[in-house]
Amino acid sequence: MTSTTTTKAPGAADLRGGEIRCRGLVRIFATDGVEVQALQGLDLDVEPGEVVAVVGASGSGKSTLLGILSGLDRPTGGSAVVAGTDLVTMGGGDRVRYQRSTVGFVRQQASRNLLPYLTALENVRLPLELTGPARGAAAAVRSARVTTLLELLGVGHVADRRPGEMSGGEQQRVAIAVATAGAPRVLLADEPTGELDEATSAEVLESLRSVNAATGVTVLIVTHDPAVADHVARTVRIRDGRTSMEVLRRTEVDAEGVARHVAEEVAVLDRVGRLQLPQDVVERLGLRERVRLSLEADHVGVWPWSRPDKPDKPDKEER
Repeated sequence: MTSTTTTKAPGAADLRGGEIRCRGLVRIFATDGVEVQALQGLDLDVEPGEVVAVVGASGSGKSTLLGILSGLDRPTGGSAVVAGTDLVTMGGGDRVRYQRSTVGFVRQQASRNLLPYLTALENVRLPLELTGPARGAAAAVRSARVTTLLELLGVGHVADRRPGEMSGGEQQRVAIAVATAGAPRVLLADEPTGELDEATSAEVLESLRSVNAATGVTVLIVTHDPAVADHVARTVRIRDGRTSMEVLRRTEVDAEGVARHVAEEVAVLDRVGRLQLPQDVVERLGLRERVRLSLEADHVGVWPWSRPDKPDKPDKEER
């Protein structure tokens, strides 16, 4: 882990230029007079063509975020723009068009992604006949696109099978083909490996990377499974309704030409200067309620703080 931070620009955000831009996103749910703040000023940037995993424990806010980005929910405050579409201000008709053409969606339950009475080929062809750039194309063009997607995702052999005749992994890969058939700008995946074993999960995640590489679609995977992180270049962790940490992966080649994979964990600094320290750091240093800060030439030091009438031992105070 390093002390590096990524900083969001203060003030009004420029939401142009990226596929996903969230600024100060807030979502409050009220039940029986009790308010629950699921998102508490979340910021998120995803660039065109990225494959990003959003991870977090249950209740962290990741499912709420996905509901907003998919157009199924509306934020209480803040801003969210996906592929140039303002999700806060769009009306009902725009919302339908957004869900049909701008975003594709893959659910956790494989059986919910496909119509059970259609074959894999028919499931993938259906969105092409309803929307997308191939809607007005000849039947041969649509069929060619369906075949290409199924082969790309390694499920060409189940083209004539119905979902009940496929394995869970095959169903999910066909579902990815369905979600990308209409050439969306963004593909959202909600726990796509939640019901699969480890080996099958790896196949599905590699399928998401393959469709990203072949079509350029931006992929956002929401999951609680830490193993997903090994298949993406960037992982964003959500805690208490805010982005807290990111892991950035890259490949470096040394002077001898040997490639090595590097994973760097960085903290996220929001627009007003808030920073979430990793829980293991908080526990290891015994940080509670208040801390002492020291501004140095090239870094900020953080130390445990104690009340003046209850000083810490000198060796602890000076470390």
